[in-house]
Amino acid sequence: MKEEKIIVPANGYLMLFVFLILFFGSIAAMIALKNPIFIIGIVLAIFIAPGFIMVQPNGSRVLLLFGKYIGTVKKNGFYWVNPFYTKKKISLRARNFDSERLKVNDKLGNPIMISTILVWRVQNTYKAAFDVDVYENFVRVQTDAAVRKLASMYPYDNFADEGVDEDITLRSSVNEVSNALEKEIEERLAIAGIEVLEARIGYLAYAQEIANAMLKRQQATAIVAARHKIVEGAVSMVEMALAELGKKDIVDLDEERKAAMVSNLMVILCGDKDASPVLNTGTLSH
Repeated sequence: MKEEKIIVPANGYLMLFVFLILFFGSIAAMIALKNPIFIIGIVLAIFIAPGFIMVQPNGSRVLLLFGKYIGTVKKNGFYWVNPFYTKKKISLRARNFDSERLKVNDKLGNPIMISTILVWRVQNTYKAAFDVDVYENFVRVQTDAAVRKLASMYPYDNFADEGVDEDITLRSSVNEVSNALEKEIEERLAIAGIEVLEARIGYLAYAQEIANAMLKRQQATAIVAARHKIVEGAVSMVEMALAELGKKDIVDLDEERKAAMVSNLMVILCGDKDASPVLNTGTLSH
């Protein structure tokens, strides 16, 4: 495979001076001397004119001569090249690509909506110009393919009831997923001479048909986790209360009364609403 060749053409300002001398000098001489032979100078100046090119910062010109690759001009400035050269302009600036939201299946088979934001630029002008058809379209198609592959490699989230215990998920492992996506896209775009500056997930959600069910599932998981913490704290508080009562010898409780006390405390501490106290006017046994 042929590689990129960087060239620096002739100074454009010098050739511009030659062009002006030939063009206007020939016109002036033809008028003054009334000799048509000076038309040759005008024709020569017109032949020189198409050879002028201007390369802006972070721009480039790929030069071809009758289908043969001559080289690439990357240094910004004003130049003159062979007028027969075909001059193809390729931008070297960084570009953003925000992909469409794709409907794909994650590792567990759940349908999700996902999109990516890609920052890229042309690094090798030869590959971008000749190894692929239209490199902008190549970037779009290969990015979508990489996103589909990435989504199938990881679950959207961890769910204990399905036996899923993945360290990396699409929702929580942002840095790991972005690195994997960037590497995957970079490998695919290398053939087109494209450098990937950044790739990350731009949008991620469950597909509409299962979004409500998954939201309820996440809410239920959060409620169970919260209840677990509440019960854990309540047991600790009851244990501390019994220990303090026994240590300070405030009251002597038998096993039945301890059980009643534990039951009442657990109801108060774990209940969703404030407890309504009931005053006992009799003895503790009634």
